[in-house]
Amino acid sequence: MRWGTAAVVAAAAAGAGAGAFLLLGRKVSDRVVQPSAATPPQAVTVHELGPGRVTLTATADTVRRGHYALEWDGGGHAVVGEVLGRGGGRVTRRLERAEHGTLAVGTEVRLTPRVLIGDPRSALGLDFTDTAVPGDLGAFPAWRTTGMRGTCVVLVHGAAADRSQALPVLPLLHALRLPTLTITYRGDAGAPASPDGLGHFGETEWHDVDAAIGAALDHGAGRVVLCGWSMGATIALQTAARSARRERIAGLVLDSPVLDWSESVRRAAARGGASPVLAELGTLAAQGRTGVDLADFARIASGADLPAPTLLLQSPDDPITPWAAARRLAAEREDLVSLHPVPQAEHAALWNADPAGYTEALRRFLTPLL
Repeated sequence: MRWGTAAVVAAAAAGAGAGAFLLLGRKVSDRVVQPSAATPPQAVTVHELGPGRVTLTATADTVRRGHYALEWDGGGHAVVGEVLGRGGGRVTRRLERAEHGTLAVGTEVRLTPRVLIGDPRSALGLDFTDTAVPGDLGAFPAWRTTGMRGTCVVLVHGAAADRSQALPVLPLLHALRLPTLTITYRGDAGAPASPDGLGHFGETEWHDVDAAIGAALDHGAGRVVLCGWSMGATIALQTAARSARRERIAGLVLDSPVLDWSESVRRAAARGGASPVLAELGTLAAQGRTGVDLADFARIASGADLPAPTLLLQSPDDPITPWAAARRLAAEREDLVSLHPVPQAEHAALWNADPAGYTEALRRFLTPLL
């Protein structure tokens, strides 16, 4: 922490009452150590509907390029594409499909990256098997798809997400004939809980990904590729550094990984509405509650222990994970890391911003590893 900020935090704590201020810091930290407490996307209004088009309140999210879902109360789900026009505080987008619920003028909707929902069969028509990965806390639900290759792709979703986050990349992996294992980890719905009920930014969750590597190898894979989003990418990075099976890792795909822990937690807290001082205090509270070893985290995030070629996908405009940290990792490990920027993309929604470009970058990276 910078000395100026430390002084402000101390002064605020003294003025407000240290106990009350620390309690506020703990509450702020809930937004990052308890994914269920994450701030939901801003709700916007449907102003007009027409054949193949929908007009929404214009916000930084609703004017983004790419493909996104509209979700509303009662399980409503629709998909929108390109921006067709904007003005007067409104934006009109192509309405690609409305799958669940009734979308009507006046509906309050949230724009999310969840273009695909369900499981591989219901969302994509891909055969899969519901299975479970045995771990040190119990059985972790997973989806398994088959393929002719000897390399299995283990897919790890991010915080405040679920396995559906991996659905957009499954068609490419299927086309490349790669078997996949889309996993859960401690704290997920249907999976064993973390003993303290908190997320640990990979400090403990990597054991569950390591167990998934073991399950993939036991199922016949010779090697694995770890592919993760946001905190899932960070967990994959920690697994690659710490696993006794790391020599079986053929590659890593890191989408929006948390590489600068303190700054990312600070940004996430501020995005949830915390003042700069409370965001700083929330960061300290999160570190204390999760036991994150900042020095060890920084070493792993520097790529010092990378065992294999790595595709690093990052938005220069990411509001959570700093672009500078991604560039630093790519520069320090230019022997192994390929950095693929996706401008104007939201955190961990890079595929949404540029599906074709994202898929092609992934295809080019994976092909030499087959």
